[in-house]
Amino acid sequence: MGGTALKTGGADVPTMMAALFGTLMLASCTEMVLSRILHLARRIITPLVSGVVVMIIGLSLIQVGLTSIGGGYAAMSDNTFGAPKNLLLAGVVLAIIILLNRQRNPYLRVASLVIAMAAGYLLAWFMGMLPENNAPVSQDILMVPTPLYYGLGIDWNLLLPLMLVFMITSLETIGDITATSDVSEQPVSGPLYMKRLKGGVLANGLNSFVSAVFNTFPNSCFGQNNGVIQLTGVASRYVGFVVALMLIVLGLFPAVSGFVQHIPEPVLGGATLVMFGTIAASGVRIVSREPLNRRAILIIALSLAVGLGVSQQPQILQFAPEWVKNLLSSGIAAGGITAIVLNLILPPEKP
Repeated sequence: MGGTALKTGGADVPTMMAALFGTLMLASCTEMVLSRILHLARRIITPLVSGVVVMIIGLSLIQVGLTSIGGGYAAMSDNTFGAPKNLLLAGVVLAIIILLNRQRNPYLRVASLVIAMAAGYLLAWFMGMLPENNAPVSQDILMVPTPLYYGLGIDWNLLLPLMLVFMITSLETIGDITATSDVSEQPVSGPLYMKRLKGGVLANGLNSFVSAVFNTFPNSCFGQNNGVIQLTGVASRYVGFVVALMLIVLGLFPAVSGFVQHIPEPVLGGATLVMFGTIAASGVRIVSREPLNRRAILIIALSLAVGLGVSQQPQILQFAPEWVKNLLSSGIAAGGITAIVLNLILPPEKP
C-alpha cells in the first residue's frame, strides 16, 4: 500500500524504500505504546472477545491450508489446482500426522510434523512434483543484511494509515497470544495473562521496528504455531528461544531459504490444515468459558459473520472510504472490532 502510493508520486526505488522503511519504523512505535496501556482495556479484552478473534484466525487460515493442498496459486494459474496428485500428496502428509499423534510414544508425537513433511517431500520427489527453482543462484554462502541499506526517510502522508495498521495488528496479536495461552494450559484472564499480552504486543512492535532497520517488512503475529503446540504437546518457552536463534542463524544462508521455497505446496497444506483447525477449536474452548446466553451467542454470531464475510467477499468494501477499507480489510480486524463494540454496547443479561 505504502510503496504503491510513493511510486505513484514519482519516487525512485531507493527513495521509495527509504521513506517506506523509515515510516514503518516510526509507525511500529504505535504498537509498543499500546502494549504499555493494555491493562486499561480489561473490560474490552474478555474471553468472549478474544475467543471470537481466535476462532476467526483459525477459520480464516483454513482457507490458506486448502489453497496449498490444491497446489497453491501457481496451480490455479496453470489449471492444475486440485489435481489428484496434489490431493494424494497432501492426504499422505495429513494421514501420517494423524497416525503419529495417536501413538503412545511421546517422541513420535513431538516429531510428527517433521516426519510427515519429510515423507511428503520424498514422495513429491518420487512423483516428480518438486517445483522448479527458477530463482538466480546466489554465489555467496553467507549473506549478512545491511542495516538501512536504502537510507532513512519518512513520508508523513503514510504515517497515519500505517499507525492504523499496527493498531489492527495489535488486535490480532492479542488473539494469537490468547490461543497460545489456551493450548499451553495457561490462564486466559487475570494478571499473568495481561502481563503476557503486554509483553507479546511489545515484542511484536519491536520486531517490526528491527525488520524495518534490516530492510524488510513488519512482522504480524500468526497463530500457526499454536497448532504445533497442540499437536506436539510442547509449549516450553525455551524451545521458542532455541528455534528463534536457529532461524536467525539459518537466515544468513541463502541455500536454506532456497530449500524452504522448494517444499511443494501440497506438503505444506497437508501439514498446516490440521494445525489451523486446532486454532479454531481453541477459540471455541476459550469462548465456552463464559456463559453462552443469548447475548453471548448474538455477539459470536455477528462477529463471525462480519469477520468471515469480509474475508470471503472483500468487494463489499469497494465503495467505502479509504480509512474504512484500511480498518476492516482484514477479516480478523473486522470480526474483532465487531465483537468489541457489541460487547460494550449490549447490556449484560440479568441472572
